[in-house]
Amino acid sequence: MEPERLRASLASTSPPSSESESETESPRVAEVQLHLEADDGKLLLYLPASSETTLEWADLLKEVKKQLEAGTRFWPPNTLVELVTGDRLLDHRQLQTIVNALSAVKLHLTRIHTKRRQTAVAAATSGYSIEQQAHILPMAQSTIAQFTLDDDQKDAAPLYLQKTLRSGAEIRHPGTVVIMGDLNPGSSIVADGDILVWGRLRGITHAGASGNEQSQIMALQMEPTQLRIADWVARAPESPPDQFYPEVAYIASDGIQIARAADFSKNMIQP
Repeated sequence: MEPERLRASLASTSPPSSESESETESPRVAEVQLHLEADDGKLLLYLPASSETTLEWADLLKEVKKQLEAGTRFWPPNTLVELVTGDRLLDHRQLQTIVNALSAVKLHLTRIHTKRRQTAVAAATSGYSIEQQAHILPMAQSTIAQFTLDDDQKDAAPLYLQKTLRSGAEIRHPGTVVIMGDLNPGSSIVADGDILVWGRLRGITHAGASGNEQSQIMALQMEPTQLRIADWVARAPESPPDQFYPEVAYIASDGIQIARAADFSKNMIQP
């Protein structure tokens, strides 16, 4: 079996006891719906949706460990893993147990895909890149999966993070993102809504990623590597200003402009 086409389900390795059992899926397998897939040099670990299983977390974790131990021969050490949690709610402790299980077989978690804001906050606070999407389907279930947003998720609730994003961290959210901290060089935020950095913005930001040119980027100290709003792109000037003020980046008739927040609120926001 080629590693790039690996899809190992958590089915029992023992043969069925009767012909009728071999013709139908085991209730245990149908309940778990947990599997790994290799994709472009990394592993995707899919957890079952909350509605798909009645397993307690401890039992689900045991199944994860079995899956990882059974598949160690298929991937090299230090392979990167992205965790797909769907609508499952995970806290810091549960995320750490997944990290520990991966570390035990020399795998490293880098990114969490989730539909839940609480899981996204827990993951980002723990230092992992996150992607909050509307549709996240296993490749084996859909070869033409389109990761598009439903109408109700175009107005997704804002994602608030009390966290400084370090180099390599990436946040993706189908709404507005508010960071109570700094955005360091090498980190990035992609949001379908606005982006507000209550600190130093020195990484890459892309607001209005789904095409909304009314989106804005705000920061207490604007020193971006790159700014994007919808399809417009701008870079910071080579020489930083002598003094920093809270600023707002927005799209004007000639592209992205940056204005002091005080002036923007006075001149641009209609009463």
